[in-house]
Amino acid sequence: MDALTAAQTDLLRNLLAHHGVVILPDQHIDDDQFRLFLRSFGKTVFTEGETPVPGHPDLNVISNVGRTTPPRSQFHVDTSYVRHPPAYTALRAVDVPEQGGQTLFSNQFRAFETLPADVRENLLDRTVTHVMTGLELDDDAETSAEHPLCRVHPVSKRTALYLSTPQRCAAVSGLSPEEAEYTVASLLEHSTREDNVLRHNWSPGDVVMWDNRAVMHRADHSGVVGDRVMHRGMVAEAV
Repeated sequence: MDALTAAQTDLLRNLLAHHGVVILPDQHIDDDQFRLFLRSFGKTVFTEGETPVPGHPDLNVISNVGRTTPPRSQFHVDTSYVRHPPAYTALRAVDVPEQGGQTLFSNQFRAFETLPADVRENLLDRTVTHVMTGLELDDDAETSAEHPLCRVHPVSKRTALYLSTPQRCAAVSGLSPEEAEYTVASLLEHSTREDNVLRHNWSPGDVVMWDNRAVMHRADHSGVVGDRVMHRGMVAEAV
């Protein structure tokens, strides 16, 4: 896999805009090829505070190697606490464990569309204040941003619930703290029902890309046997 043609990029953009996730098996690419693939979609971006891939400062490492306890992961959207969050995230499998280590994706279009009509109506004009958690950033770094709770995708024009893990959803416009907490928890439970979640079992050589405007994701670290190492890259949204 190398840089994509314009036609290939447009095809994948449209698939992502309507389905949220694209799985590309048996790629077996290195980091240079991975970066070329990512840059077909736009400018790569890096989350300050993450661990970079040696020699590739715009990629970061996600790994369980050397840990005495499994990593923790909740459903979330990548870097939603900045004004312009990344549009796309992709992972390439470096080391796949013998057992476990799935990545889960929720369909946020379907989550919105399956809400009762009166609930959708009540949410349409609300915003969520997303905040940074778990990273040490410079004093001038962005740590908070406000985004529509019901976000219209610029390509598909479908509406998705735009949420993240509860600790990162600090406030909902027009709601008291207690109402906001209940609303976020209820919407997350609704969004992550088993019938609204894709579970990806990793195989060597896999590359998986998703649209952060259409899905939430989390890694399932329960029952992992062996090393799980992924390299992650993100692409900025055109503004």
